[in-house]
Amino acid sequence: MEFDDNEQILALMKQHDLAEFELERDGLKLRIRKAGGGFVTVPSQVHNQAVAMNPPPAQMPIAAPAAPVAHAPAEEDETPVELAVVKSPIVGTFYTAAEPGAPAFVEVGQRVKKDQVLCIIEAMKLMNEITSEYDGEIVSVYVENGKPVQYGERLFAIRTS
Repeated sequence: MEFDDNEQILALMKQHDLAEFELERDGLKLRIRKAGGGFVTVPSQVHNQAVAMNPPPAQMPIAAPAAPVAHAPAEEDETPVELAVVKSPIVGTFYTAAEPGAPAFVEVGQRVKKDQVLCIIEAMKLMNEITSEYDGEIVSVYVENGKPVQYGERLFAIRTS
């Protein structure tokens, strides 16, 4: 995908007042959102790298696309392992604990139960508890403590049981 293609997409979004645009083609996934801020990340399966570009001046802010879900390697008996991904239901700031210095709600390798608190997302001065929809084991935490998250951004991977 060339830079001119990106400019055309941005112009079409502006012309038609679109809030979000998503394109997936030839191993390339591009998602552009009007709300938020940041940069465009274009993952390339061919070159196995990510290219980041600052948004053009006077253009709408662009959010990073969601990365593909990582799959755990199959166990020795070739039984497929099912990973559930917990995504952010809101835009806000991600916190692993109830207050600074407190232990994290969950850590990688820990078993969790359905409805157990995994983290807090602060949005507009409100603390929103994010709970597990699954019983299982935390395999990965995708966001660092204190970092902003977007709606639909992956937070945790859980190996369901």
